[in-house]
Amino acid sequence: MARLRDREKALSLRKQGMSYSQIKKILKVSKSTLSLWLKDYPLSKQRIGELRDWNEQRIEKYRETMRQKREARLKKFYKEQLGLILPLNKREIFLAGLFFYWGEGSKSRRTDISISNTDPAVIKFFIKWVVGCLKIPKTKLKVQLQLYNDMNINKKISFWVKNLGIPRNQFTKPYIKKTSTLRINHKGGFGQGTCNVRINDARLAEKVIMAIRVITNKYNRMGM
Repeated sequence: MARLRDREKALSLRKQGMSYSQIKKILKVSKSTLSLWLKDYPLSKQRIGELRDWNEQRIEKYRETMRQKREARLKKFYKEQLGLILPLNKREIFLAGLFFYWGEGSKSRRTDISISNTDPAVIKFFIKWVVGCLKIPKTKLKVQLQLYNDMNINKKISFWVKNLGIPRNQFTKPYIKKTSTLRINHKGGFGQGTCNVRINDARLAEKVIMAIRVITNKYNRMGM
């Protein structure tokens, strides 16, 4: 029964213009078996020519062409958005920070505001927001890193010190996870660990939460 299903699938794939090699790769059957099943279903000369031309070199050339097109398209979009978005004034940065904190900030503690992320740019925006808009001195910030047991701890701390412009004495003892970096995907941004920036200020936390509530109440009252 399974063999009959394979034969029917092979016929279907052949009618789609696939070669013996392509069908063999999908069905895991020998070319001799396919030859028997498909002897009455030859490919057209045009299709044979297409398959012959579609070699690895041609595929790589196609991929490179598509990559270049994508890069050109993204560069064009970036330039357009750069003109539309920047520069941001102080109020716009304040509102951007509120929406950002609404989505990403820690709201479980009433005595502080904090953010955790693996992306230095995200952390730097948060610092710019609290220093520039909330008027919190940079010296009040506390930083804690979440790292992995096979990382070079001092090297990672130095990375964040340099990128954030915050002295090392404002970094608390890092939390070291027992798992190793082999268990995570560095493409996801975990190569430098996770950085948490915190400001211990209960009144500030209340102001930020109430500002966010103004926004949530506005949209809760709006009809769809």
